[in-house]
Amino acid sequence: MSNLAIKEAGPAFFQQYGKAFQEKIFQGLAIDKDWAQQMHEVMKPHYFELKYLQYLCEKYFEYFDNYRCFPTMQLLIQMVAGDLGSEGSDGILRNQIVQFIHRMRGNPHPEDLPYVKDKALDFCKRQAFKEALTTAVELVQSDKFESVVDLMRQAVSVGMPSTIGHDFFEDLEARFQEIQRITTPTGLDFLDEKTILDGGLGRGELGVVVAPTGCGKSHWLVQVGAAALKQGKTVVHYSFELSEVLVGKRYDAHLTSISVNDLIENKERVTEFYEDHEFGNLIIKYYPTRTASVNTIRNHLEKLKFRGHIPSVVIIDYADVMRSTKAYEALRHELMLIYEELRQMAGDFNVPVWTASQSNRAGANADMVGLENMGEAYGKAQVSDFVLGLSRKPEEKDKGYGRLFVAKNRSGRDGMQFHVKIDTARSKFKTMDLQEIADIDPKNIMKEKWNDIQRTKKELDYG
Repeated sequence: MSNLAIKEAGPAFFQQYGKAFQEKIFQGLAIDKDWAQQMHEVMKPHYFELKYLQYLCEKYFEYFDNYRCFPTMQLLIQMVAGDLGSEGSDGILRNQIVQFIHRMRGNPHPEDLPYVKDKALDFCKRQAFKEALTTAVELVQSDKFESVVDLMRQAVSVGMPSTIGHDFFEDLEARFQEIQRITTPTGLDFLDEKTILDGGLGRGELGVVVAPTGCGKSHWLVQVGAAALKQGKTVVHYSFELSEVLVGKRYDAHLTSISVNDLIENKERVTEFYEDHEFGNLIIKYYPTRTASVNTIRNHLEKLKFRGHIPSVVIIDYADVMRSTKAYEALRHELMLIYEELRQMAGDFNVPVWTASQSNRAGANADMVGLENMGEAYGKAQVSDFVLGLSRKPEEKDKGYGRLFVAKNRSGRDGMQFHVKIDTARSKFKTMDLQEIADIDPKNIMKEKWNDIQRTKKELDYG
């Protein structure tokens, strides 16, 4: 590759990360143009250890220097073909680039790409700052103190997002481009429909189910976890009250439709069921109540990613009994911080996060549990993207039904209430049809009782 050597040589700083990580760095450059512009300020092509990535990165950045925009992947391929397609060019390099592009196309949206981007940008910014410090020492020795101030100010600012924001009139076209929102369904069609969740809870979003104690919050979290498993997704379920085995049994009951109390004597049926069906992956992790903070969850997720378990959805049962990373005199401030950190974690790991919240006393007897019923800290609702109220009165528990109320929704409509059947033996929620809803209507029940009294009276009168 002597005739195609990169213009600026230097140490391959990315060598410590390995081939797969380095390839994802370049894939991030190709996919995210804004991030590529940040990296352009702090990264050099020679940071890559792999020669074909050095070559592609130099072509990519060189195009930006000339035209102030990055080339599309198709244009970059044409540029490479023009350089390496002639006789006498580096055939090995050309084949390596072709194979790399095939790998990129085979996995166009790696789930761990946000992590790779954050790690790479942070490393490059640190490296740029180290180089600036070295230069600053030389300037101080030469008594060029004003230059030191300018140099350090520049070192701090490099790698920061360069956009000024959305120019309303100049960027009009951007508002009419469809935004791809990758979702995880709840398993209930009326919630996942386009006008409400439009497919389910999206990556980077925080969903909260609010209900009184014993109403079915944990069962709801199993419902959404099982729905994701059926889609082939990787689910990480954290429990702070129920054991890992008990949570696992609830998933067994939901997926196999066998009552949780009958699982032991139906072990063979359960085993055969999983052999005949394909699901995603489920990791269940238990922490004692008020011992795990959001940082604990972050560290565990990092360990899972290191072992190849990339989460598609994270379920936390439940946020109100987590430990705050900062102590406050008032509990509501700690709860507010927990929810803010969960929302930040959802964005950092690019996954939907579902959790639950205990309602206040008023919610126990309410026909409809809303935002005003979120216990201790109303501010929990402010950072949540989707809030679902779950209500079940004692007589409704006995008959196996309840109500879901869409209290808040950043993705679509809210304010709707839905009647649902709740099978706690199988942790399943199902839609009720119109006849079933009519059968439980208090007015219809009273009318039917009145008709029974009238019929009885007639029978006695004519008896």
